[in-house]
Amino acid sequence: MNSKVNEIQISYKEKLKTQVKISSSSDAKDILYKHWNKNTIGLFETFNIMLLNNSNMVKGICQISSGGITGTLVDVRILFGIVLKSLSVGVILAHNHPSGILKPSEADKILTQKIKKAAALFDVKILDHLIIIPNGKYYSFADHNVL
Repeated sequence: MNSKVNEIQISYKEKLKTQVKISSSSDAKDILYKHWNKNTIGLFETFNIMLLNNSNMVKGICQISSGGITGTLVDVRILFGIVLKSLSVGVILAHNHPSGILKPSEADKILTQKIKKAAALFDVKILDHLIIIPNGKYYSFADHNVL
């Protein structure tokens, strides 16, 4: 039998010589907000992850999903595919609320716990989950002991 399969190639390349260290939720929000598309932050939800090394230095930011006015679908398999390919040991989750409401929904809390539980299997730390609104204000799950 002549079976052919696709070859899988996985790569990650660091291009920056210096990295930014995250010491607080405010540090994370500032970097995430700076990189958020200001043309769409008030229109629809987007879910991003900030990837960190063991010293809490930012390796990069990756958009996981983009959705509708009141929600976006996050595929945990895609999220962890990116975390593992980049050899990240810490992650900060982030999504925006176009409505300007900083209170996390039940769906936000359930998703956070689902991701946190999966992360434990890979020895990856979920350090925070931020909700960012169009004016730059934010809610931190870690700061509110919801994580």
